Order: sequence, then structure tokens, then C-alpha cells
Amino acid sequence: MRPFDPVAVATPAFAVLVIAEMIFARVTGRGRFEVRDTAASLLMGLGSVIAGALFAFVFAGFAARIAPYALLHIGWSWSAAAACFVLDDLRYYWWHRASHRVRWLWADHVNHHSSQHYNLSTALRQPWGGVLALPGLFFLVPLILLGFPLAMIAFVHGLNLVYQFWIHTEIIDRLPRWFETTMNTPSHHRVHHAVNARYLDANFAGVFIVWDRVFGTFAAEDASDPPRYGIVGQIASFNPLRIALHGWVSLAHDLMRARSPRDAWLMLFAPPGWSPDGSHQTTDSIKARWASARLPAE
Repeated sequence: MRPFDPVAVATPAFAVLVIAEMIFARVTGRGRFEVRDTAASLLMGLGSVIAGALFAFVFAGFAARIAPYALLHIGWSWSAAAACFVLDDLRYYWWHRASHRVRWLWADHVNHHSSQHYNLSTALRQPWGGVLALPGLFFLVPLILLGFPLAMIAFVHGLNLVYQFWIHTEIIDRLPRWFETTMNTPSHHRVHHAVNARYLDANFAGVFIVWDRVFGTFAAEDASDPPRYGIVGQIASFNPLRIALHGWVSLAHDLMRARSPRDAWLMLFAPPGWSPDGSHQTTDSIKARWASARLPAE
């Protein structure tokens, strides 16, 4: 069985839906668009496709070296693909969580969160880092060692990405409770993209929100605290090059100022915002300050 690329097949639909959402938002006043922001997201998506094509060779070489050590040799079947899909989403959860908690990975992933708007075009704002984000490859090792075909892993991950496209919208409010309980939805993902203190580092799931519920990272959207989007230190730029590179430039700048190997190591692998003297903000410190402010005065 030769799989097709779900993302490539869905790309024309992505374009049509982005345009349809823009028209709907203009007519109804629901949802927010900024033309320059949308253009930047589309250019980021184009750059990511090019970077992804180059990165595919690295993935193929890496996977080919590991595949001979697989514990099993799983063939193509619908049941195997379904199992691979679920396990890949669990892998995605941990990779995504690490991408918010490890600065090296965040330097690449931050691009996706840099828009202060939240619409379908935001889903296409993807990073260009590719090879620079090599640690992310290691999250694929368990699936490869279990014996799933490499083409199957790529196929189900493509389905995962296609699913995530439609949850980048403000137009859809809440869905039926059973769906909100088990699946990632626009409401859950709005929380993930928000910079409000209560929402930081939450809802990392790709498809199944149950991972966040199980591992303690779930946060519900609160009508009294509407999501504000972007990153803690907004870059306020529509330049795709700056969007793509600002995380890496900031990391390189801090590494050059490191006073010890320990500091350099922590700048790479500690949470974003870590600094030797504690003068910078991390999501943990922001959330702790927010929680403290909510405590009743004694």
C-alpha cells in the first residue's frame, strides 16, 4: 500500500477555507484578520514546505539507520494505521510539550505562536528550522523501534497536521461536550495559543485532548478571561525572515554571553526565559505570580 501525503492533498482546501473564513469574518464581524499578518503566515507556510522537503532527507537517513533494530515488523493494515495514528498523537503531545519547555526546540516552534491573531492562516505559520531542531527527531524513535513502516508514520502524522488546521479559528465556539472531552477543538487550541497567565503551557495535544487531561496540562477556555494571542515578548513584525529567525538569533545572542558551560547548557535545554541571575521571566514564574495575586488577602 502506497500512502499519499495528506497535507499535499489538503493544501488546496486550506487555501479555499482561509479565504472563506476571511469573507465570513468581514461579513459577520466574527473573527479577526490583519492582511499583513495573514500574508506573513502564508509566506511562513511556503518557507516551511521548502525547509520540510530538505529536512525529509535527514529524517529518511535517520530513520533508515534505526529501522533495522525494530522489535517488530508491522505491515500495512487499517488497524495498524489506527494504532500508529494514536501513538503518533501521543508522540506529538510530548514533542509539542518539549517544544514549549526546552529553549532549543522553542527557538523553532515560537514562530508558530508569534501571530497576535488567531485564524486559519495561523495554522500555516510554520517554522523553517528543520535541521536546527534535530532533537525533535528523537521523539520518533519509539514508533520506529516498534516496527511501524516509515511511510505509515509519515502518513498518519500528515493526517494529524490536517486535523489541526481547522482548530485554528475564533469562528467556532464550543462543540458538544463529548467531543470537547476527548478531542482537540478550537476552544482548547485557543487556550494553547493564548498568552494570558492562566493559559500558559496548556493543551499540547494534536488530536486527542485526553493526553492533556491525563498528564495534567489541560486548561479550559474561560469566558471571563478571553484569550490574547502571541508570545510573552511580542515581536510586532510582519517580516517573514524576522519571524522565522528571531528565536534562533535570540538564543545565539544569549549563548555568546554565557559565562560557563553550565549556563550555556541551561540556555539550550532549560525552559524559555531562563537566565543565570533569574532576571528574565519564564512561564512558570509568570503563572506563579498570577496564582499568588489571586489568593485572598489574609
